[in-house]
Amino acid sequence: MSDVVITVRGEHETRIAPERAIAHLTIRAEGPERGAVVERMAALTEPVRDDLASRKSAGTVTEWTSQRVSVWSERPWNNEGKRLAPVHYATVDFSVTFTDFAVLSWWAGEVAERDGVQLGWIEWKLTPETKAAVERDVATHAVGVAVARATAYAGALGLGNVTAVELADVGLLTQPSVPEAAPAPRMLMAKASFAADAGGGPAVQLQPEEIVISAAVEARFAAR
Repeated sequence: MSDVVITVRGEHETRIAPERAIAHLTIRAEGPERGAVVERMAALTEPVRDDLASRKSAGTVTEWTSQRVSVWSERPWNNEGKRLAPVHYATVDFSVTFTDFAVLSWWAGEVAERDGVQLGWIEWKLTPETKAAVERDVATHAVGVAVARATAYAGALGLGNVTAVELADVGLLTQPSVPEAAPAPRMLMAKASFAADAGGGPAVQLQPEEIVISAAVEARFAAR
């Protein structure tokens, strides 16, 4: 009796509390004179930079970065369809990484009250070490789900011996073809697809959101 080929998908996901929070903020200035706008931007930015440098030295901020100042001009229209005098704008973006979410909450409330500062969104993240470990664990469970499904299908057919033939990311499994002779079973290295839902959005969210780590694999088995 020839082998029965069983193709299945295995999925698994887990939720884990974040270990890092990256706050994004923008400092913005505008006005009719380009030079005055740039000076205003520098004046608004300096105390924020000093505060972040102090916090990093104290250990309450693990890392912070700022981008180069962007300066541009626009000529707005009035209600009568007439072009007005140019308005000049300048912005600089910051990202700040916290490990203590209570400190983050206090800092966010304080910095949002500063003139010209707009607090954007919070990214909730894991450390690279934790993320790698969780991804490995989730991938292992996804493969286990695929094996369990194939075994259940084989049992329903009255077959007891299930051998893995292929295992791949979703969408990468080779299409079956009619073989000239029954091929020997072969195992490909499992490579799961991972997706991390870190949340975040345009509004400030200081309640830590659980991070979802998921994996999905497709597998082909020979049952006899």
